[in-house]
Amino acid sequence: MSVMATKIGEMLLKGNIITQEQLRTALDTQKKTRERIGAVLVKAGSIQEAELLSFLGRQFNIPVVDLSKYEIDPEVVRLLPEEMVQKNLALPINRVGAKLIVAVADPSNMAILDAIGFKTGYAVELVLASEKEIATAINKFFDQSLEFKDIISELDEELEVVHEEEVDISEIERGLDDAPVVKLVNFILTDAIKRRASDIHVEPYEKEFRVRYRVDGVLYEMMRPPLKMRNAISSRLKILASLDIAERRLPQDGRIKLKIGKGREMDFRVSTLPTIYGEKTVLRLLDKSSLQLDMTKLGFEPDQLKYFTEAIHLPYGMVLVTGPTGSGKTTTLYSALSDLNKTSENISTCEDPVEYNFAGINQVHVRDEIGLTFASALRSFLRQDPDIIMVGEIRDYETAEIGVKAALTGHLVLSTLHTNDAPSTVTRMLNMGIEPFLVSSSLNLIVAQRLTRRVCANCSEEIKIPPKALVDAGMNPDRLKHVQLRKGKGCEECTRTGFRGRVALYEVMPVREEIKDLVLRGGSALDIKREAFRLGMKTLRQAGLTKVEEGMTTLDEVLRVTAPD
Repeated sequence: MSVMATKIGEMLLKGNIITQEQLRTALDTQKKTRERIGAVLVKAGSIQEAELLSFLGRQFNIPVVDLSKYEIDPEVVRLLPEEMVQKNLALPINRVGAKLIVAVADPSNMAILDAIGFKTGYAVELVLASEKEIATAINKFFDQSLEFKDIISELDEELEVVHEEEVDISEIERGLDDAPVVKLVNFILTDAIKRRASDIHVEPYEKEFRVRYRVDGVLYEMMRPPLKMRNAISSRLKILASLDIAERRLPQDGRIKLKIGKGREMDFRVSTLPTIYGEKTVLRLLDKSSLQLDMTKLGFEPDQLKYFTEAIHLPYGMVLVTGPTGSGKTTTLYSALSDLNKTSENISTCEDPVEYNFAGINQVHVRDEIGLTFASALRSFLRQDPDIIMVGEIRDYETAEIGVKAALTGHLVLSTLHTNDAPSTVTRMLNMGIEPFLVSSSLNLIVAQRLTRRVCANCSEEIKIPPKALVDAGMNPDRLKHVQLRKGKGCEECTRTGFRGRVALYEVMPVREEIKDLVLRGGSALDIKREAFRLGMKTLRQAGLTKVEEGMTTLDEVLRVTAPD
C-alpha cells in the first residue's frame, strides 16, 4: 500500500466522500493494477471524476483546470523529458516569467515540485487536472500514438504509392507490409501533409535520430525514432522513390508520388546525402492543389504588380527573380507563366528539377550527368521557335550569355539568380563576364523576394510595441498612426505557433534608362540602389514594414528575413 494512496484515500474517507469498504476494495485493486487510487475509485464508480478533482483542489488548495479547453504551449511541454512526464503524470502546460505551471493528477506527490524545479530551473506551480486529460495531452505531444492509430487506419483506403517509372517493387513491398518501419514512414509522410510542411528532414546523428518538418519556413522537431531504425527508414524511403537501396556512399535524388483521397496527388522530391552517421534524407513536398498562381495574392503591392505585369508582357527582354533557396522564386515565375500561357505562345522551360507540371508548357528536366545542362537546353530551345523561355537558374557565364542573347533577339526570358537584393543582380551578371552593354540592353525588370510567416487569422489579436522599435527598424515616423500591429496567440489551426501560411515581400526594380546609363558607366550596386530608390523602388525591408502596418505579419518576422536598408 503506497503512502500517497493511503493519504488520498484517508482524506476522502474523512470527508465522507467514500466508505471504508470502498477504500479497502480500491486499495486491494490498486496493489494489482498499480494505478493511482483516484483512478481506481473513479473506475469503480465510488466517486465521479469531477467530484474527486473538486475535493482534492479544496484540500490541497490547488486550482483545477480543464486541459481539453486549455491552450498548451508545445515548447513548454518539452522542457521535461517524456519519461519523467509519463512516470509522474505531471505535464508542463505554461510558463509565466520564471514560474512554470505544471498539471498533475496526484497533488499528494509533492516531491515532484523539487524534481521539476531542479530539472528546469523554474519555480513550479501545480494545477490539478484529470488523469485522462493529462494522458491524452501526453499522447498528443510525445507519444502521438492516438493520432498515429487514426492515420494508419486511414492509410489503407487513402494512401496509394504511384511510381512514375515502370519498376516492379511489389514483391519487396509485400514483404515489408507488416514491418513497423512501413507504418512509421507512412505516418511521417501523412503527418507532414496534415501539418502543411514544405520539407521533411530525416537526420541521423551519433547517439540520436530525429525527424524535423519545415512549416511556414521554420524547422520544428517532430519526433525521435529509435536510432536502430535509421537504416531501415532510409531504405524504405529509397524504395518508395525508386532509388538504389544498396548505394549508401553517394547522394541520390528521386521522387515519390502519393495519391491522397480522391483526385488529389502529392509529390515528394527526395534527396539523400551520406553523412558520417548514416544517410540524411530530405523530402520537399510539392502540392499542386495548393500552388498559388494568382499574382494578385502573392504579396505584390499595386505599383509593384503593375511593373511586374508590364515587364512579363513585353515581347522580348529579360525578367529576373532573385533570392535565397526557399524564398518562393519558382512560385513567382510559375504565376507569370500561368498568366502568359496561351495557345498563341510557345513556352519552353528548363528546370532542375521540374517541380510542377503545366498543360500547354514544354518543360525540360535538366540532367547534368548526361550533358543536358541549362546552357544546352537553352540552345535547343532557340531552334524550337520559342516565344517565351524560362530558365530555372542562371548559374554560370554560358547560361547567362545565351539567355541575354535570346532576350536581345526577340524572346522573353524569365529566370532566377541567387543575390541578396535587386540592384546587386546587375553586379552579379557583370561578375559572370557579361558585357555591360548586353546587361543594360537585355534587362527589363529585376525582382528580389523573401517569404515571411503570415499571422494566423483565427487567433490574431491586436498588440502594442514601443514606437521606437518600429522607427529603429526603418518605419517612417509619420506612418506610426496608421499601424495596426497584430500577433497570433496560438490555436489548433496554426498548431499554436501564431502563424499560418506565408506571404511574399517584394523589391521590384524596373530597369529604366537612368539605371541602364549607370550600368554602362560602371556604377556599383550601391549607386544602382540609390538611383532605383530615387526612382521610387521600395526595398524588401520597406515592403515588410508595410505588411507589419497592415497586421499581416510581425516585426520580428520582418527583421528575421530582411536586412536594414
